[in-house]
Formats: sequence, structure tokens, C-alpha cells
Amino acid sequence: MADDTSIFIGASRKPDDSYQRPEQLLLQYGNRHGLVTGATGTGKTVTLQILAEGFSNAGVPVFCADIKGDLSGIAMMGAAQDFLVKRAAQVKLDPYDFQEFPVIFWDLFGEQGHPIRATISEMGPLLLSRLMNLTDAQEGIMNIAFRIADEEGLLLLDLKDLQALLANIAERAEEISARYGNVTKPSVGAIQRTLLVLEQQGAANFFGEPALRISDIMRTTRDGRGAVSVLAADKLMMNPRLYATFLLWLMSELFEELPEVGDPDQPKLVFFFDEAHLLFDEAPKVLIDRVEQVVRLIRSKGVGVYFVTQNPLDIPEKVLAQLGNRVQHALRAYTPREQQAVRTAAETFRPNPDFDCATTITQLATGEALVSTLEAKGVPSMVQRTLIRPPSSRLGPITPAERQKLIAESPVTGQYDQVIDRESAFEMLQKKAKDAQDAEQQAGTGGSRWTIPGFGNDGPAPQSGGRRAPAPRPSNRQTVAEAAIKSVVRSVGASVGRAIVRGILGSLSRGR
Repeated sequence: MADDTSIFIGASRKPDDSYQRPEQLLLQYGNRHGLVTGATGTGKTVTLQILAEGFSNAGVPVFCADIKGDLSGIAMMGAAQDFLVKRAAQVKLDPYDFQEFPVIFWDLFGEQGHPIRATISEMGPLLLSRLMNLTDAQEGIMNIAFRIADEEGLLLLDLKDLQALLANIAERAEEISARYGNVTKPSVGAIQRTLLVLEQQGAANFFGEPALRISDIMRTTRDGRGAVSVLAADKLMMNPRLYATFLLWLMSELFEELPEVGDPDQPKLVFFFDEAHLLFDEAPKVLIDRVEQVVRLIRSKGVGVYFVTQNPLDIPEKVLAQLGNRVQHALRAYTPREQQAVRTAAETFRPNPDFDCATTITQLATGEALVSTLEAKGVPSMVQRTLIRPPSSRLGPITPAERQKLIAESPVTGQYDQVIDRESAFEMLQKKAKDAQDAEQQAGTGGSRWTIPGFGNDGPAPQSGGRRAPAPRPSNRQTVAEAAIKSVVRSVGASVGRAIVRGILGSLSRGR
């Protein structure tokens, strides 16, 4: 059974299906990362829930994504249902207590939780390029944009800042190309169009201020429990690239901000990355290397990262090697790739002579899993066929009314609700453009050395220096009488003139 140094996962079974022993995750190895895999409907979400409960009760804050809404039930006290009570008896969970957990709901769109934002600068050119699926040439321009922003003191906070900077770069393409390499207007235009698509998909809600403070997902309660931050991801999954990029950004921020702690008695934070395959789908090598680096080094910051996905083949081999605690639910093996996944999963476990691991993976029932955790000295335990314990909190989603009540009572209520739009690149570039336009207009009206008499620039010179003061311009307006007289004069003048010309021409003809 779990104590202050471990989390109770469930009970392993003997070959005759009788009780064998409790299976636990030692808190001192909780930051050695983990993997929860299995086909849809095999119990991965419940496993994630009971692990989050265990870490919270141990005083470890948890951050996890709620893909289907089911995980929100962790905020409410569970109820004694027959199949849950039966499972508790099978794994010898006595007493089976029910409790609710301290939950903070988050949502990138601000609908089902507190808004989460990050600035463009914090995201950086690599993650932005990944999010936008840019070509190598376009990624190069993105790097140049960030370099220019640093050199010219331009704050990049939201999408309009980046859009304004890119427009400025397009105008200065020739100058910038001479300094940093080829920058073409069509490439900049392609990036701008991609930004527009992101904006329409809701990414504008994510970029801006106030940005998420890491300390707000590392809270503990007065009774010593860790807060469980639940990210509403059902709508976010409509844009899976944004989801994956956001979670990678969050891991990177944790890695950069948290101090080194070595090997603590328990983690400082545990991070569950559901639908983890989205992070690696079509990801360039440089990004996968970044993930591997973060996963490998963030352990020393006291952060445990647990990937949750359907297929162990979804995780690159370098990352998979860093995951010490494993929970493998059932896999189906109908296609060659699925059969390969089963073999891969089986080969990652320390063998158990009592059963064939590959065969057992395909025969596991819902709520049953193969479990291997790190034991003394960090050595993986022998894989065991395990019944997963039932959760203490509610199994299933909460109601919208319950969610809104919890959001209103949250410790971060009011801190992220209002967008802050301070002066940044957009406003600074607008001001520069206006100043340049004003200077150009001023130079155009006052700097010419040519004058046109009677049009305002031939007046008397000023008393001391400067341009010649303009003389008052006479009015061109006429009275009706003046206009009539001038018309008559023009008519008479024209008749007399024509007569004189004809007389002169006639005398010249007669004199020939």
C-alpha cells in the first residue's frame, strides 16, 4: 500500500490471477519520467487520474491536458459505485476513501478555464517556425526578424507585433539582405499569410500579456497538497500543432526558469503530456533533438514528464530511453505496424518468467496494465500484470456549472482575465513610420529653393534665420459684376484684336 514515499498504482496478479503484491511508484524516482500507453478505451485516462491524485496528495503540483473532458472529474469527490468498490477490494485498497482535489482549470481560449498566454518573444523562432510549418528559407527570415527585434529594441508580444515587424522587414528587404542574407518579399508574404491563418484559428488568444507565470502552476494548498492544473484541450485539439507547440514551450520554460535541485525526495512538478504523438509528427530533427535535451536535463530541475499516447512507436527512441516508469495498457495487433508496436513495448520491459510479455499485452482487459517502475538505485522492476486501482475522485466529467464555480473560486481569478496591450513593436514601428512621414512632408514643403510669386513662398524673410515667411495669399474669388465686366472686355478685346490682325495681313497682301 502507498505511504509517504510512494504512489499506489494497483496490485499485480499471479499466473492463476490471484493477488500478488501492491505496485507502487517511488516518489524519489518520480522525476525520472514515465510513459502511459494503450489503445483507445483501455483505461489510460484513469491511470493518468490516479497518478495525478497520488502526486497531489504527496504535495507535488501536477499539470495535465484534458483531451476529452473526462479528467475534470478529479476536482469532485468520487462516489461508491459497484464496479469501483469491487476493484478496490481486488487490489486490497482498504480503506477506499473518496476525496476531491485542488484543481485550477486553464484554457488557451479562455472559455473553460483561465486564459493562458505567452509572448512571441518567449515562444522564440524555432517553436514558431514549427507551429507555422515554415520552410527552411522562411525559418531563416523568422530568425532574422527576432535578431532585428533584439537589435532595435522592439518588443514582440503578440501577433500584430510580429506582423508589423515582418512588414517593416519587407520594406527594408534590400538593406537587410546585405546584412543577413537573402530576404525576399514573397517569402515574407508567405509567413504573413500563415500568421493570418493562425489568427483565424484562435492563436491570437494565446499570444500576448499577461503571460503565464510558472509559479502559478506550481502551487500547493495550505493542507500540503499539490494543485492539479487541468488544461481544457478538447477545442485546442482542433489545432493539434498549436497544442503540441504550447506544451513544448511550457516544458522549455520550466527547464529555463527552474533552479537545479539534483535528486530530490520527490518531484517539484509533474507534467503529463497526453496525445504525445502530436509533438513528434512530422517534426524536424532539430525539434526532436530539443525535446530529447529538455527531457534528459529537466530531471535535474525536479520535473517529471509523463508521455501519454496510444502507441510506444509514437515516441522517438532517444526520448523513450529516458522514460523510467512504464504503464502499458492493451494494444491491438491487427496490422504489421501494430504488431511491431507490441514487440517494441514488450522489449522495453524487464522480462517476467511467469508470462510472455508480447502475448499478454494483446490480452489485457480494460483497467489492467503491465507495470514497471524504478526500484532501489533506479533499477527497473520486473514487469507485472497489474489491476489499476480505482480513483478517489469522480470518474467522468464535471458539469459546466461546477466548472464555473471552481473557476470563480480559483486562486488565480482576475490575474489573467484582462488582456494587457502595452507599447511594443506594433506601436513603436507605427510611430517611426509616422515620424518619417512627417519629416518627409516638412522637407517637401519647406526645403525647396524655388519660388512661385504670389503662391505663398515669396514673402519677406524672417527676422532671424529660418525659411522666408510666406506672404498672405490673395483671394481668387470674384463678384458677379467683376466677372461680367471681365467677360465683356475679353469679348471686345478679342474682336478688336481679330480686326487689327486681318488689317495687317490685308495690307501685306496688297503690297506684294
